Amino acid sequence: MPELPEVETVVRSLRRHLPRGGRRARLERAELRFPGMLKFGKQYWPRLDGCEITDVGRAGKYIWIACRSPAGPRGAPATVWRLLLHLGMSGQLTIEPAAAALAAHTHAIFHLAGARQLRFRDPRRFGRIGVVPAAADSGGAANRHAGAMDAGSIPAALSPEEERQLGIPPGGEPLEIGEAEFVKLFRGRQAPIKNALMNQRLLRGLGNIYADESLFRAGIAPRAHDLSAPRLRRLRLAIRQVLEEAIRAGGSSISDYVDSGGKRGWFQFQHRVYGREGQPCPQCGAPIRRITLAGRSAHFCPHCQT
Repeated sequence: MPELPEVETVVRSLRRHLPRGGRRARLERAELRFPGMLKFGKQYWPRLDGCEITDVGRAGKYIWIACRSPAGPRGAPATVWRLLLHLGMSGQLTIEPAAAALAAHTHAIFHLAGARQLRFRDPRRFGRIGVVPAAADSGGAANRHAGAMDAGSIPAALSPEEERQLGIPPGGEPLEIGEAEFVKLFRGRQAPIKNALMNQRLLRGLGNIYADESLFRAGIAPRAHDLSAPRLRRLRLAIRQVLEEAIRAGGSSISDYVDSGGKRGWFQFQHRVYGREGQPCPQCGAPIRRITLAGRSAHFCPHCQT
């Protein structure tokens, strides 16, 4: 499953094609080819036709797109929608020329002005889509009139209310969480630290790959628990370092993942433990081990991680 670096890479590549801030792109028509992908907001889906896309962002492993519908008759206010997409296990979100051949398993097409399309392809169908009114619209007509008329008033990030509506886990963002908050969040926990890191209600965006790589750099075994404050501070820095390096490398393309331009990532060539069972540790030469924790694999060096 794409993790934070892959989703962030997709968002950044979308921003090169779709607007942010003052620049806008027109969404002429939203075409749903597999209705099962739309998990909520079916009643709002037709309202996306003719919208302007005003922003693209990420919350954990989720991608959101802000869309502003045209103002209605007699001065009725425009409405702002949040379009949410989760890539699941095999999802791809790419910008294609409208004339390009349609790949198999393309389940949603967002027809853009300029003969372009934003296509959502997902062979395994674990991805999902949802649509809700933006927070400025959720309180009724007064809020809509006050907050949704111009793109400058559209919040640049999802509100807690919107995240609850969209079903996004409430965990902290690894690239934003402060040292004291991180230590407080994980100090004294008896669960293996690998499991805790992958709990999206605590810290969202990490999965197998980046939890393994972060623990290795911090010198912490995946089974370790009740970690001291100094070890947790070291782990927080390792997580940030790994994620930032992975984003710069365009993420890890192990199976289906590509960015919105169809480009594969390169960070898989920098993995130090993930997927390297039996291979020598890059630090000490000991064979990398693989164990199972709560049904998920964990890769680590038994010598360097304690």
